[in-house]
Amino acid sequence: MSLINEIIDKVKKRDPEQKEFHQAVEEVMYTLEPTIAKHPEFVKAKIYERIVEPDRVIMFRVPWVDDKGEVQVNRGFRVQFTNAIGPYKGGLRFHPSVNLGIIKFLGFEQIFKNSLTTLPMGGAKGGSDFDPKGKSDMEVMRFTQSFMRELFKYIGPDIDVPAGDIGVGGREIGFMFGYYKKIVNEHTGVLTGKALEYGGSLIRPEATGYGATYFAAEMLATRGKDLNGKVCAVSGSGNVAQYTVEKVSQLGGKVISLSDSDGTIIDEKGIDGDKLNFIMDLKNIRRGRIKEYADKYKVKYFNGLSVWDVLREQGIKVDVAFPSATQNEISGKNAENMAKTGCICVSEGANMPSSPDAIKIYQDNNILYGPGKAANAGGVATSGLEMSQNSMRLSWSREEVDSRLKEIMKNIHKACLSASETYGKKGDYVMGANIAGFVKVAKAMLAGGIV
Repeated sequence: MSLINEIIDKVKKRDPEQKEFHQAVEEVMYTLEPTIAKHPEFVKAKIYERIVEPDRVIMFRVPWVDDKGEVQVNRGFRVQFTNAIGPYKGGLRFHPSVNLGIIKFLGFEQIFKNSLTTLPMGGAKGGSDFDPKGKSDMEVMRFTQSFMRELFKYIGPDIDVPAGDIGVGGREIGFMFGYYKKIVNEHTGVLTGKALEYGGSLIRPEATGYGATYFAAEMLATRGKDLNGKVCAVSGSGNVAQYTVEKVSQLGGKVISLSDSDGTIIDEKGIDGDKLNFIMDLKNIRRGRIKEYADKYKVKYFNGLSVWDVLREQGIKVDVAFPSATQNEISGKNAENMAKTGCICVSEGANMPSSPDAIKIYQDNNILYGPGKAANAGGVATSGLEMSQNSMRLSWSREEVDSRLKEIMKNIHKACLSASETYGKKGDYVMGANIAGFVKVAKAMLAGGIV
């Protein structure tokens, strides 16, 4: 049995219920096989075995009181994987589906994503099974304060810097940051995704969506194409999806879809600036459902179906896909339909949104495929830029941050292609992203000794 298979088997036996974590480990570890021969020093130091085991797992009770005066209890998590190249860095996700396996998968992916940005950030992730949907501001505040009463012990600007993720936006970050300051009596850059008024960075809300679009543009350029005139599908309707729509439109593309957990809208005329403003008000201010868009603009709404199910069932063709909702949203059947109808590029705004079957179909059909750890790294890259601005006590202009983000995405694309060629699979962005991210962290772990 190969070393890689031994490690994967051990992970599965140690934590048999953590299916998402197993999937993430398999996806990364199999692509690292070519590094074993080139780096015997990694094998000797057991880097491969060490990188799949987090430095620590923190799990805690989160009691809070709802608006009816009833006591509620949720579970909180923070998984700190490695700080070999910088402080732990990764988002917080508040969603009923959250469990330890999902947080470990996200934290493991974050190691390589953060490494790819070239910024000094380690890998971590956290969150809770709390559902902010339908909760009042006061309920969210009471929950986040209780959550921070435990989390604050394990984080700090030079220790671990959380950010937002699904269910954690400006409101949640604001409440957590306010309470952290109260507890520790200092104003430091301990969270990213903050509002501009108290230490946030310009372009941070836009960064993941903009970055995924820049990455798609870089991939298309390798075949002499661009986004101008392309019909695009975007899933989700949060920050990532919203700003993907905005940037795709700026580059001449047309987005025809958005979704939320209730269903999907298809607008074949395209989601223009006015329609996007409606979505932003609907989702960011009123916290409504995507069906309201269908009602207002008289477009098709598909209850209970994902964007990718709708494309398959309705036979709708798109040129470029931006899955921006959640993990494993694109199945093998969905990917087969995308390949059959002529999709030429997939750039992942979400984390691990394509199933293993879907990824194989992309690659077998020569579809340009930007895996999440590369394509959506713009979000954490700009979080890193926010950390830098906080450390220097200054703010950069919108143009400067956007310019740095664009340059980072170009460099990530270049690093993926370079690593794929060096390790014998030219043009394979999955292998390239994993190896480029891994080698940097592995060398830092090697330098730090057995710790």
